[in-house]
Amino acid sequence: MQKILDYITENRGRFEADLTQWLSMASVSTDPAFAPEVRRAADWLTERMKELGLTTRLVTTNKHPIIIAETDPVPGAPTVLVYGHYDVQPPDPLDEWTTPPFEPTVRNGNIFARGATDDKGQMLTHLLSAEAWLRTGSKLPVQLKFLIEGEEECGSKSLYELMNGEYDNGKSIVEGLSNDIVVISDSSQFGPGKPAITYGLRGITYYEVRLTGPSQDLHSGAFGGAVTNPANVLCRIVGSLLDADGRITLPGFYDDVVDLTSVERKQFADLNFDDQEFMDKLGVDGMTGEKGYGTLERRWARPTFDVNGLWSGYQGEGAKTVLPARAGAKFSFRLVPNQDPKKVGAALAKYLKSMLPMGIKMELIDRHGAPGSMVPLDSPYMAAAAAAIASGFGTKPVFIRSGGSIPIVNEFSSRLGSDTLLLGWGQDDDNMHSPNEKFSLDDFHRGIQASAHLWEEIGKIPAKGNG
Repeated sequence: MQKILDYITENRGRFEADLTQWLSMASVSTDPAFAPEVRRAADWLTERMKELGLTTRLVTTNKHPIIIAETDPVPGAPTVLVYGHYDVQPPDPLDEWTTPPFEPTVRNGNIFARGATDDKGQMLTHLLSAEAWLRTGSKLPVQLKFLIEGEEECGSKSLYELMNGEYDNGKSIVEGLSNDIVVISDSSQFGPGKPAITYGLRGITYYEVRLTGPSQDLHSGAFGGAVTNPANVLCRIVGSLLDADGRITLPGFYDDVVDLTSVERKQFADLNFDDQEFMDKLGVDGMTGEKGYGTLERRWARPTFDVNGLWSGYQGEGAKTVLPARAGAKFSFRLVPNQDPKKVGAALAKYLKSMLPMGIKMELIDRHGAPGSMVPLDSPYMAAAAAAIASGFGTKPVFIRSGGSIPIVNEFSSRLGSDTLLLGWGQDDDNMHSPNEKFSLDDFHRGIQASAHLWEEIGKIPAKGNG
C-alpha cells in the first residue's frame, strides 16, 4: 500500500486541480438550459476513465447520459459497484453565494462550489483511488464497476429506464452491473474528525393534495359561512395528521414499524449528540418530535410527517377578503425499514377521503416513494469499510443511520441482490442543496486514501460469485 499512498500524496495538487475543473461545469440536471454543461461534465468524466484504461461507455438517454465503466475482472475476488452522480442542484438563490457557484474557490481549507460535496467531490475520490492503484502498477485486488448518472437530483428516471431495458436495444444493464457490494459516497460524517458508516436509511413517500371548492374565488363576506372554504379544510386535514405527542394519526401507520433495539439506542446515546449545539446551528430555540425518543432517534430511525409546501388564496401585498376556490399542499412521510410506501398511500387516501366535507373535491397525487433500507452490522463488508476508514482518516468510524432517503439503494437490493456501503466524507454543514456548498479538502484527500484502503480490505473477502 505504501507506494499507492505515496502516489496519492505526490498528486495532491493535481487531484485538487481535477476537482476544481469538474466543479466549474454547471451540470444542473433539472433545468434544460444547462443541458450542454451537463453533457460537458459527463464527457469530462468519461475521458478521465478512458485515460485510466477502464472499459468505458457513455449511454445516451432521453435526457442526460449515464456513464458505465469497469476495470479488468479479478478471478475469485469480489466485484465492487461504485455508484454516484455528476449532476447538481440549481444554485439559486445566487445572491446568497459569497463567490459564484461555478467558480470554485478555496477558503479556510474548504472548496466552495455547487456539487463540491454533493456529489462530484465525494464520488471523484473513488476514481482517484483507482488511479493510484493502476498508475503505480499495483494489481487491483477487486474488480471495480462504476455507474455514474446525471439525473439523481431530478429523480433518476433515465437510470430506472436503463435498468428496465429501455435503451441499449432493449437490453437491461442489470446483468452487467452484477456485484458483491455497492459503494456510495454521497452523505456525511457524524462530525468533524468523526467519520461514519451509515447502515440504515429511511424511506419516503411524497404526495400532493389538491382541494377544489367553488368554481371561482368568492367574496369572503358575502359567501363565508355558507360555502365550504378549501383552505380551511386543507388546514384541518393537514393539522390532523400529527397528534400532540408527535405521532402520525393514519390508522395502521405504525403496524409495520420495527422499533430500535436497546443496542442501537445505546449506540446513539454513546455518540454524545449535543442538542443545544444542534439548535444553535439551526437558529432555533427549541425542538419538538415524537414523545419518548431522542433527537438522533427521531431524525434517523422513527417515521415522520412533514408539510413541504402550501398554497391557497391571495398571496400579494396587503389584504384581500377572498374565499379561495382552491387549496393545495405537498407533504411527505419518512418511513423506517419494513414500512411499505404503497400501504401507507392506501391508508392516506382512505383517511383523506373520510375527512372531506360536502362541497369539496379532492385530487391526491402520488409523486414518488421508496422503502427504507438496512445493512447488517455484522457484514464482512462493514468490517472492511471500518478498517479502511480507520486507515484513511486515522480514527475508527462510528455507525449511524440517516434520516434521508436514497431510492436507488433499494433498487440495487431488489434488482441486484446487493447490500450498499454508505461511506460519507462530507460534513453536515457542507450546505448540500444550499448556497455556499463546500467540501473540506483534507476530507477529500482522506476519502481518497480510505477508498484506496477499501479495495485492499474488500479484496480479502471471498467473492460471492455475483461479479
